[in-house]
Amino acid sequence: MNKSLRNLKSGAQAGFTLIELVVVIVILGILAATAIPKFIDMSTDARVAKMQAAAGSMKAAAALYHAQWLVNGSDDTKTVNMDGKVVAGKFGYPTVAGIKIAAGLVATDYGLTGGTVTVDTATVASRANCSVVYTAPGVLGNAPGIVLNATTTTCK
Repeated sequence: MNKSLRNLKSGAQAGFTLIELVVVIVILGILAATAIPKFIDMSTDARVAKMQAAAGSMKAAAALYHAQWLVNGSDDTKTVNMDGKVVAGKFGYPTVAGIKIAAGLVATDYGLTGGTVTVDTATVASRANCSVVYTAPGVLGNAPGIVLNATTTTCK
């Protein structure tokens, strides 16, 4: 009996059957079908992250401007230079035009209209609501308003 088991093992084929290979291919197909939609949705997440980056840049630029303004003696008649550029300001914070310069926001990366920064709306008009809105302070002592309107719904 021991001899017959050895003969059975030595005569067995090494490798996979066609059925085993088909099952593996089907399983890989199912995994790919569930993973691909998640990767396609990454573009919306990227647009939201881009607007969050713009909002963070605006907040940092406003804080840096304010610090420099305080160093200059809290005087709106004196200019504030940031990265070698004169940034317009009022009441200790950048104006709407000044925040774009201070934050380094350029038209090749963002849509810049007034105090609103948007993602590319040329391809999909509904993305106009995917934005960051900067409002300069109207009186001394107030901080600027920076409102992030970027969600997975508005940035689709």
